[in-house]
Amino acid sequence: MPADDRPLHPATVAVTAGRGPAEPGAPLTPPVVLATTFRPGGPALYGREHNPTWSALEDALGALEGGTATVFASGMGAITAVLDTLPPGARVVAASDLYTLTGAHLDALAAAGRVVVTRVDVTDTGAVVGACHGADLLWLESPTNPLLQVCDLPAVIAGAAAAGARVVVDNTFATPLLQRPLELGADVVVHSATKYIAGHSDVLLGVAVARDPDLVAALRERRTRLGAVPGPLEAFLALRGLRTLPVRLERASATAAELAQRLAAHPRVEVVRYPGLPGDPGHARAAAQMDGFGAMLSFDVVGGARAADAVCEAVRVAVHTTSLGGVETTLERRAANPGQEHLPPGLVRLSVGCEHVEDLWRDLDGALRRSAEVAASA
Repeated sequence: MPADDRPLHPATVAVTAGRGPAEPGAPLTPPVVLATTFRPGGPALYGREHNPTWSALEDALGALEGGTATVFASGMGAITAVLDTLPPGARVVAASDLYTLTGAHLDALAAAGRVVVTRVDVTDTGAVVGACHGADLLWLESPTNPLLQVCDLPAVIAGAAAAGARVVVDNTFATPLLQRPLELGADVVVHSATKYIAGHSDVLLGVAVARDPDLVAALRERRTRLGAVPGPLEAFLALRGLRTLPVRLERASATAAELAQRLAAHPRVEVVRYPGLPGDPGHARAAAQMDGFGAMLSFDVVGGARAADAVCEAVRVAVHTTSLGGVETTLERRAANPGQEHLPPGLVRLSVGCEHVEDLWRDLDGALRRSAEVAASA
């Protein structure tokens, strides 16, 4: 901490947190501890309960989000653990646009009679707050996946808290560098650390961050009991990836902003969803509550599903695949995935990486122009 005690910028915290005591001879980077059994007298005896490499990553992510982090084997491991803390018959209010498997898991819990689920449009603040009366949990994404809708987080979190509902925010798209929902009063923040935090498309990992010690203990108990424990090597790689998150996100966000502007003017694109565009419905909210607009966007291709598929198949620099948040730009037609059929058929989700902006633009522009030929031949 500097001598004037001013808090460090999150970009600096991403580089400095989770390094352990600054003792003479100590390694600058926490090592990978490949052990399942430990001698008595320490934090735990068995690797399902504790690992020093997990702890280093948890320290760093907790410092960034402003709480205590618990790392899981996957994002869905974290999501499942949070939902498992609910009592039987709990009522859950959830965003109508959210990650596919989150929605699928909520639907499965509802079908089993475990919870009652109400879906809401997160852009309608009054409707969200109104739905929280009598609810146990509000599950949010902002920006949402893949429609990039922006929720008024300060107002919605305050309204849900006043109604007695716990608030969870999936912060995967924004990362803790762009927004920190715990500071706004949320109870839990979850991430698929597979995405931006690890950042290199080679790690499967999740995290849940909370401030309430009882809730943290409940999450860690479920990690142990349900076996959603991360591997030490995965934790090490995620911590290494976190160190470059500030520069990766800055580069990718700047490129995303430029691509969004160009796509919005392209004759083969019907609509672009990106909060950084001044005309985007979520722009004002995002500008007020985020420290940037991120590197995710989606756009609808003229000609619908067939033309959008042609775009995805024609790119050569960007990669036609699922997932997001890596150094490489990826894209996919989301309505082609099971459970996403309600989306616009021509919607392409684009995760912008760290390639040169002009190479990406030539790639996308060429693919869009080739899609016109496909549409014409239909």
